[in-house]
Amino acid sequence: MDDSLFQFADRADAGRRLAQELADLCLDAPVVYALPRGGVPVAAEVAARLSAPLDLVLVRKLGAPGNPEVALGAVVEGSPPHLVLNEDVRRMSGADERFVETARRRELREMARRRAAYVGDRPRLDPAGRTAIVVDDGLATGATMKAALGALRRQGAARIVVALPVAPESSLKEIAELADDVLCLHPARQFFGVGAFYRDFRQLTDAQTVAALRDIWTMRDRQ
Repeated sequence: MDDSLFQFADRADAGRRLAQELADLCLDAPVVYALPRGGVPVAAEVAARLSAPLDLVLVRKLGAPGNPEVALGAVVEGSPPHLVLNEDVRRMSGADERFVETARRRELREMARRRAAYVGDRPRLDPAGRTAIVVDDGLATGATMKAALGALRRQGAARIVVALPVAPESSLKEIAELADDVLCLHPARQFFGVGAFYRDFRQLTDAQTVAALRDIWTMRDRQ
């Protein structure tokens, strides 16, 4: 299929398609983790189809100096939070220790805000000894995904499955080295950015993210 013609209707559509593929894998009692914000509506469809619990991995990209869209690295929640740097980008961008530390602190503050807004005092899932399915709405460089996978490994996940609607083939090769399984509906040879593969890729608000989480958590709690 021509990459330029491939589109999902929206994140929910992508989630339903992923859910069908994951259901066919017959995974034993998985837990589903979303990378917010964009991964939440995708992961909600997966969790609903698999009757699996849903949680978040809070991770934030650190943008390069003068070019914030380029991933210098990422920081992921934990005790303590873990920083992953792309040394090639760091070297080429000239980012020094002060820049990295300032960016790290800024993103930690945003993670704390999101944790309070999205999760509140809800108990977090423990992936130790379980199969963790990590879901996002797509992947470009993979910086945030790499940080998320490292966090789940440190928490003792027995098996990690990365589930994505779309990603460039080159990035998937790197992710495959960190996960046990990678399911990508559309490994793109020509990559135009994640949003290019969706008809509706509007940015989600905090309120929409919280609503999606509450819907799936309410349904799960009633089971």
